[in-house]
Amino acid sequence: MKISVVTTLFYSDLYIREFYQRVMKEIKKISSDYEIVFVNDGSPDKSKETVLELQTADHHIVVVDLSRNFGHHRAMMTGLQFAEGDYIFLIDSDLEEDPEIFSLLWEKLEASPELDMVYGIQQKRKGGYFERASGNIYYKLFYYIAGFEYPSDTLTARIMSRRYIDGLKTFREKEVDLWGLFMLNGFKQEGILVHKKHKGTSTYTFRRKMKLAIDAIVSLTSRPLYFIFFLGIIISSISFFNILWILYRKIIHHKEVEILSGILASVWFIGGIIMFTLGIISIYLSRIFLEVKNRPLSVIKQVYKI
Repeated sequence: MKISVVTTLFYSDLYIREFYQRVMKEIKKISSDYEIVFVNDGSPDKSKETVLELQTADHHIVVVDLSRNFGHHRAMMTGLQFAEGDYIFLIDSDLEEDPEIFSLLWEKLEASPELDMVYGIQQKRKGGYFERASGNIYYKLFYYIAGFEYPSDTLTARIMSRRYIDGLKTFREKEVDLWGLFMLNGFKQEGILVHKKHKGTSTYTFRRKMKLAIDAIVSLTSRPLYFIFFLGIIISSISFFNILWILYRKIIHHKEVEILSGILASVWFIGGIIMFTLGIISIYLSRIFLEVKNRPLSVIKQVYKI
């Protein structure tokens, strides 16, 4: 039985050697047949050079060097495409997720043979009150908008079977939200609570998180477009009944109606709705624009394999 470890490199130089030693200790408890796929996602530090040094002593290491930074999800998907193992352990290399999580996930997988994926769920979400509260709101809204479960607070760390990975590789999206694809891929999967560390700083700024949230929604569901349709019906209905009410007051009760204030309020309201709906449509059009170009998921500069 071969086990593949897949991880990405981005400002990872400080953690690579410790990560390698700890993950190797865990993998060798299960199998001596293994590979470790490092995907260098355009890391500007010496991450690639450090891994290549490790490769001279361990020929099971594979380095996939991307031509630039393509983003975390694309880099992970690229690494999964190179993984050849019967089981694949996906994890970040920055040691926020302990490599020892592998044993916990493997124990759950062995106890439940029907499972094709076991993933980690952080026991306590990082950040202050605002970050935790906004995260909870996002996941609830996403479930309502997308119409399928999108587990909250999941980690990168997970073990997947070969057939699960083969199913995942059939998705051809270039604008990838990997967490969503994990759910859409189906199969029997389950999460377990684990502890996640925090190194103090994160490359995921609030602005980047907002962009990822919007990208995830428009990548995985078309429901917002249906919401626009029903919103249009609601606004049209309200406007129609408002006109009837104005005519009723004018004709039946002979009351003066402040037309100007009503018109201004209506113009601002309708204008805001139009801008909002056009914004949603524009985002979907931009996704279509990018997908029809059929650009590659990532561009590989070189693969280092001995």
